[in-house]
Amino acid sequence: MSKKIGIIGSGMVAKTLGAGFLKLGYDVMLGTRQASKLDEWLSGGGTGAKVGSFSETASFGDILVLSAKGNAAIEALQLAGSVNLSGKTIIDTTNPIADAPPENGVLKFFTTFDMSLMEQLQSTFPDANFVKSFSCVGSPFMVNPGFESKPTMFICGNNDDSKAEVKEILVQFGWEIADMGKAEAARAIEPLCMLWCIPGLLKNEWMHAFKLLKMG
Repeated sequence: MSKKIGIIGSGMVAKTLGAGFLKLGYDVMLGTRQASKLDEWLSGGGTGAKVGSFSETASFGDILVLSAKGNAAIEALQLAGSVNLSGKTIIDTTNPIADAPPENGVLKFFTTFDMSLMEQLQSTFPDANFVKSFSCVGSPFMVNPGFESKPTMFICGNNDDSKAEVKEILVQFGWEIADMGKAEAARAIEPLCMLWCIPGLLKNEWMHAFKLLKMG
């Protein structure tokens, strides 16, 4: 497993996952347009923590994490540079949340049920290997979620080797994994964000995750 992780984004998801990778001994670079906003994260991250531009981060990482806002994801990857993405595993944490208020606790998406955001990303950057992950839970539970039993992380992607890399990371982060197949499965995985957010938006209840139960 590679020890160099490039995270394209500088919000809470990026900082949470970055801290998790650092604790496991990875070298981590967070990509941002404004390096000063990551001064605190950088000072607390130790020798393995770095900050750079999107292109520097994409070049640095052997494995990349996309944690930009959904409607800015394509632009962030364009700034990262296609040459820096080619052949790499990109963990896609994004959700296509629209800039519109929720309706009775239900978020609005800018995608359709027949085309997920991850499919759009994969089509736009065909030489990269996107794997949907970390999109169905809030950032406080992404690393070592701490429930009574292991919650399930739903993933999908077209490249089996890249999914194997992501599965290894998820095991290290304390997750059970449900591989839903190819990129089209993101059409079902991304809306889990809507479902996860409903209790929070309606009743301020955010302490939950999903679990897939199997017989036999």
